Amino acid sequence: MPEDGFKYSGRIFSNSELEYIQRLIEKQPDISRAALSRQVCQDIKWFRPDGRLKDMRCRVVLLKMQEDGLLTLPPAKQGWTPPRKTPVIMPGTDPAPPVKDDLAELLPLKVEVISRKNLEASQRYNTFIHRYHYLGYQPAVGANIRYAFKDRHDRELAFMTWSSAAWQTAPRDEWIGWNQTVREERLHLIVNNSRFLILPWVSCKNLASHILGKMARLMPSDWEGLYGYRPVLAESFVDATLYTGHCYLAANWKKLGKTTGRTKWNKKVQAVANKKDIWVYPLAKNAKELLVGESP
Repeated sequence: MPEDGFKYSGRIFSNSELEYIQRLIEKQPDISRAALSRQVCQDIKWFRPDGRLKDMRCRVVLLKMQEDGLLTLPPAKQGWTPPRKTPVIMPGTDPAPPVKDDLAELLPLKVEVISRKNLEASQRYNTFIHRYHYLGYQPAVGANIRYAFKDRHDRELAFMTWSSAAWQTAPRDEWIGWNQTVREERLHLIVNNSRFLILPWVSCKNLASHILGKMARLMPSDWEGLYGYRPVLAESFVDATLYTGHCYLAANWKKLGKTTGRTKWNKKVQAVANKKDIWVYPLAKNAKELLVGESP
């Protein structure tokens, strides 16, 4: 084992912690993976900023550790199935008649937060992302908020996901000016615009930038209501081989540079994905100071 342990999901798991987890499994061979994740989080003090356990994130990490040969998990309990990688395909999500109205004719937009408790709305959201977003659908892990946008005539126009920030990206971290210790403490104050879909039959000038502006006003309060703290910076990664990022520029976001092309789980030196433009938008006037801990 490496002397200082292994890094997963932005956290270093020491060799002693890995040994402890394996002993825990050996002592409780019938423990469920869900219960194991909760116990591990409690014992190693892995909490969200709002004080709740990072048990879902821990479950993903434990599976990855098993894939890497670091430990052996107890068998999955019968009846449990992992999150779907392909969502239930909801009816009524086929391409609709073109929407080519001027923005003024669509306003005011109707904004809906998609609750996990609303199964139908959640599955409908996932279907649209699966069918029409170039990155497709991925099960949500960790803190996130999903939105659906309709026009005043109740026509579906767009969908958006905000989720936890990327653990590390040099241009953003240099722009903020924080060190590794501060980043670990305050990374939760950044949220990532991980999915933004304007439906392909919707063609309306300035719609995307209008939605981004609306989110800058609404999303921080919604996030605080769900998770107990208010984000101060938004980020997004735009594949420049497919998109210009013009809507972010029009909404006064700032482009900082490009990603390396390495994905979250990739530990190799070479890139495995397209490099993407990094865009940020302060959600508070003193966002940088708050991120480096210079303001209360």
